[in-house]
Amino acid sequence: MKTALVVGVGRSGSAAAAMLVRRGWHVVAVDTGPVDAPELSALGVDVRGEHLDPVPDVALVVKSPGVPGDAAQVVAARAAGASVISEIELASRELSNPIIAVTGTNGKTTTTELAAHLLRAAGRSALACGNQGLPLTSLVDSVDPSTWLVVECSSFQLEDVDRFHPRAAVVLNLTPDHLDRHPTMGDYRAAKLRVFQAMTADDLAIAPEGWAIPGRARPRVLRDGARRGPDDIAWSQGGLHVDGLGMVVGWDAIPLRGRHNRENVMAAAALVAHAARLTGTEIAAGLASFAGVAHRLEVVATYHGVTFVNDSKATNTDAASAALDAYPHGVHLIAGGKPKGASFAPLATAAKAVGVRCVYLIGEAGPEIGTAMRAVGVPTHDAGTLAVAVAAASAAAAPGEVVLLAPGCASFDQFTSFEERGDRFRALVAELAPRRPPLGPNGGAVA
Repeated sequence: MKTALVVGVGRSGSAAAAMLVRRGWHVVAVDTGPVDAPELSALGVDVRGEHLDPVPDVALVVKSPGVPGDAAQVVAARAAGASVISEIELASRELSNPIIAVTGTNGKTTTTELAAHLLRAAGRSALACGNQGLPLTSLVDSVDPSTWLVVECSSFQLEDVDRFHPRAAVVLNLTPDHLDRHPTMGDYRAAKLRVFQAMTADDLAIAPEGWAIPGRARPRVLRDGARRGPDDIAWSQGGLHVDGLGMVVGWDAIPLRGRHNRENVMAAAALVAHAARLTGTEIAAGLASFAGVAHRLEVVATYHGVTFVNDSKATNTDAASAALDAYPHGVHLIAGGKPKGASFAPLATAAKAVGVRCVYLIGEAGPEIGTAMRAVGVPTHDAGTLAVAVAAASAAAAPGEVVLLAPGCASFDQFTSFEERGDRFRALVAELAPRRPPLGPNGGAVA
């Protein structure tokens, strides 16, 4: 019996370990922190928490997304000749399902969920999975082979793919992010490009204009503008157009806000049109019924004319700037958290451009964001915590204005995930209800 090493016993690592046991491997699962995984131990997995030393005599290493490539166990295993792969690579070798892959710095989850929604709305069986929450290995042996799998792929997952082969894939965009993990933007870009490397000439590859991509697929382009080029697969010209389908739907019929969401819509529509041959009518109907994704420009409530918007997934400055594009007037911005190594000057410029009323600073990055904001004349309030920020922003906001959580940072200084941060924002807003009664149908407060 060969030994497989799983490094990182989180959601994807646990799913990978369980799958490997089903395939007859002896599995050792290690983590740098304490681990409570009785379900894995019950399967026969050798679980080792707070384990930093190399594990000898392993034939395969599955590296979880949060584990850097220079982790001691990974380096030692690779030097000894072990194959090092990611969880999505492991799963893809066992699944025969048709796969659509989505990556990029921003917009991955919305595009993934939207593409899966379009497929389901058109009567196809489809699941959104991967980086957005459902590990791909958890589907091995349990999902019907005809089900479409729309896989959100992070750069961390793509670092270690080899044969992962989607029928259609997109790199939505690339802006500075995770520079605390990737040494350079070139390394970050190279990781993203690995999504294309096993593709064939029959597959659809969507990448930013001018990119040279690996694999045999010809790169196609999304274009948000009136000019159309020969490589455009989807474009904006008074509405959504898709190559081969023509005009699909007007933008005013799509509920998603902001220019960045136009790109997400174009990508999702092009992917499903090519891979699953959805028609323009099917795509238009699916777009009209898409309710959006939690923690992505999610309208939580409107109290006394003030709208509260949860964009906790805006974990970098470009995503936070895109949120300001969607809500360009009367914004009270809550920003901060754990920094990722990128400058906050572009976010400050975006805040200045749309006249942000005030930025409520939270977390480790609060002082740095405050310095950038004040340098361009944007007012700030040193809140420290999300609870203080929500209370202060709510008290300052006037009817018709917006309290927007778009942190521009990771959540790991004060929260375990962006989901926990967004859930806390929701709960804090709900506590405001007695003080800010909801608006009635004619604009008056409900008693």
